[in-house]
Amino acid sequence: MRFQQFEKKKNQEWIPVVTTDKKLKNPLVLVFGNRYELEHPEIYNEVKTLFPDGEIVIGSTAGEIIGGKVYDDSITLTAIEFEKSTYAIFRENSIDNNKDAIQLGNKLIQKVNKEGLKHIFIVSEGSFVNGSALIEGLETKIDNVAITGGLCGDDSRFEKTITGYNEPPKEGEVVLIAFYGESLEISYAQYGGWTPFGPERIITKSDQNILHELDNKPALDLYKKYLGDKAAELPQSALLYPLSVKSKDKKESIVRTILSIDEKTNTMTLAGDVPEGSVVQLMMGHIDHIVDGAQLAAEIGMKNRKTKPDLALLVSCIGRKLVMDQRVEEEVEEVIESIGSQAIVAGFYSYGELAPFAGKNSSCELHNQTMTLTLFSE
Repeated sequence: MRFQQFEKKKNQEWIPVVTTDKKLKNPLVLVFGNRYELEHPEIYNEVKTLFPDGEIVIGSTAGEIIGGKVYDDSITLTAIEFEKSTYAIFRENSIDNNKDAIQLGNKLIQKVNKEGLKHIFIVSEGSFVNGSALIEGLETKIDNVAITGGLCGDDSRFEKTITGYNEPPKEGEVVLIAFYGESLEISYAQYGGWTPFGPERIITKSDQNILHELDNKPALDLYKKYLGDKAAELPQSALLYPLSVKSKDKKESIVRTILSIDEKTNTMTLAGDVPEGSVVQLMMGHIDHIVDGAQLAAEIGMKNRKTKPDLALLVSCIGRKLVMDQRVEEEVEEVIESIGSQAIVAGFYSYGELAPFAGKNSSCELHNQTMTLTLFSE
């Protein structure tokens, strides 16, 4: 693999971070940035000028990761030339699919050539796509191929997210990158580090990712009771207190972040499904535990690798970023220490992370509040 990386601050030029003397051939160009910056119409044209034969994937974020740094209000660019491997990119729009994420995922995966398929990486709209349903749709047509990636972000505004493939980014886009190659080694892992607290409660009424009742009481009322004064800051304050959800048909608990609330219906919309009958418990974060979680994710990702990774794509959660605040780069530094400084590091802070559970089969899950990494080498 060969790489180039750039970083662009507001109203400034593109600054090289990693350079190469030779022009990259047919590079995969990953552009992650603040939504306000990406909405400038000239940005896509600037990227196309830098990499005229590149395949350009763009996603808005709640923070940009490049090297060991985490930026806000910027744009980061990572161009990757695969010397022994190939990739293919496909897109669908959630709005065009009536916001039916299962249908969208099904349409996307039908476009993918399954012969020799090694891995799938997703960059998805993050403000209204149900990540659990998207995964369900994607996994209808594949076996033993792992999916990783993330839902795009919009800082803590929760207004809208934008994504694009070979065009300026827009609302509703879901981009799928399929990787092929015998020599391509890809590993992945995710881990949180959040601590449950308070009583366990049962989901007595829900509709996919909309939570109505806990223990036959309005879920939003109970949640506000626990938040106290912070309830006035919903939905942003919910990022600091996600929910642990243990459903009947799953061995592992998953973490769910609240994306929005509806005062009229007294409901909460979460990033993924919350099935009725599931056991729910509030969670809280401690900086040291969250950093340790990132280190553990990296150690899991490295555990059975034959080669050191050339590239690490990190997708971490905005909730982790808000808790760690000025110490946010510590979790990226822990990852780099575990995977090695030889790896090019890129990624973003998200509204949801996609990855299988560590050490399990390749079935993907939507996670919140985790550090998720996908490690590549040729």
